[in-house]
Amino acid sequence: MAGEAAPARTPERQAFYDRIAPANLSPLWEQLHNLVTPEPRPACLPAIWRYREVRPFLMQAGTLITAQEATRRVLMLMNPGLNGEASITGSLFAGLQLILPGEVAPAHRHTQSALRFIIEGHGAYTAVDGERTLMQPGDFVITPSWTWHDHGNDSDEPMVWLDGLDVQLVNLLNASFAETAAADVQAIARPEGDSLARFGHNLLPVDWKPQVKTSPVFNYPYARTREALATLARNGDPDPYHGHKLRYVNPASGESAMPTIGTFIQLLPAGFAGLPYRSTDGTVFVAVEGEGETRVGDTVLRWEPRDIFVVPSWMPHSHHARGEAVLFSFSDRPVQEKLGLWREARGNA
Repeated sequence: MAGEAAPARTPERQAFYDRIAPANLSPLWEQLHNLVTPEPRPACLPAIWRYREVRPFLMQAGTLITAQEATRRVLMLMNPGLNGEASITGSLFAGLQLILPGEVAPAHRHTQSALRFIIEGHGAYTAVDGERTLMQPGDFVITPSWTWHDHGNDSDEPMVWLDGLDVQLVNLLNASFAETAAADVQAIARPEGDSLARFGHNLLPVDWKPQVKTSPVFNYPYARTREALATLARNGDPDPYHGHKLRYVNPASGESAMPTIGTFIQLLPAGFAGLPYRSTDGTVFVAVEGEGETRVGDTVLRWEPRDIFVVPSWMPHSHHARGEAVLFSFSDRPVQEKLGLWREARGNA
C-alpha cells in the first residue's frame, strides 16, 4: 500500500532483480512507496530573493553581455532544493530580466508561455504578435505560447521584470519548439492599447471567436488592478487566509488568463495576520507594496517591495503584514485543476 516501506530484500529477491534488469524490468514493490506517496513531498524549498541584494548582480550582468548577444539577459532564480535545476517550484521557471536604455531583446517565439511582472523602470515595451505595450511597475504582461515577441527600452533608465514560464511542464511533455525571427524587431500592426480596448472592458468584438486558450488581453495594468483591490478593501472584510485576493482571468472564458500558469494579486490590510493555509500548487510571490513576513513551516521569509519568494507545494504558510501590503503570485494551479489534482487545506487540517 502507498506509504508503506518496501518489502525486505532477501538474497533470492535481489538475484531475481539482477536477472530482470538487463530486460529493462524492475519490481514496482521496491519503489511504490516513493512513487505513490500519502501526500506531496516537494524537493522545492522555501526561499527568498531580496531585490536589494540581487539587483547589483543584475546590473553587473548588464556590463558583461548585451541583450542582443544573450537573446534574453536573465538571471534565473534557482530553488536551493532542486540541485541546480533551472526551476523555482519544480514545475515552473522564474528569472529576472534586464533591458538597458537603447537595447532590444530580439524577436523570437516558443511553445512555452511566459508572463512578465514588472519590477523596476518605466516605459520600456514588449511587443506581441504585432502590438506593443509600454510597461510600468506592477503590470502583469502575457506572452502567449507560439507568439512572436521582442522587448525594447526607449527610456533613459534600466527596466527589470520577473519572467515566469511553464518550461518544465512543456519539456515534461516533450513539446518544446522555438524559432528566431528574421528581424530583431517585429512590424507593428496595431496601435498600443488595441487589445485592451477590444477585450478589457467587459466587452468583446461581436463576431470574435477565440483561437487560443490564453487571454486576448496581454497587459493587465497595475493601476487598474490596485484600484480594484482598494475597492474590495473598502467594501468588506478580508479573507482570514488571503486578505483581499483576486485572480487574473481571460475575459473570453472566465478561466485563468494563461492556460498553464495561474496569476493572482492580493491586498493584506495593515496588521493582517493570516491563518495557516496550504495547497498543492507551489507558488511564487512578489512583494509589490509594503513589508511583512510569510511563515512557511518553520521558516520565516521577511519581505519588502520587489522581493521574490517561493512557497512549496503543500507546505503550511501564513502571511503577516506590517502596514498595508500587496503580493502578486503565480503557480501551476490551472493545470492541476484541469487534471482534478488541485487540493487546499485551511487551518491546521
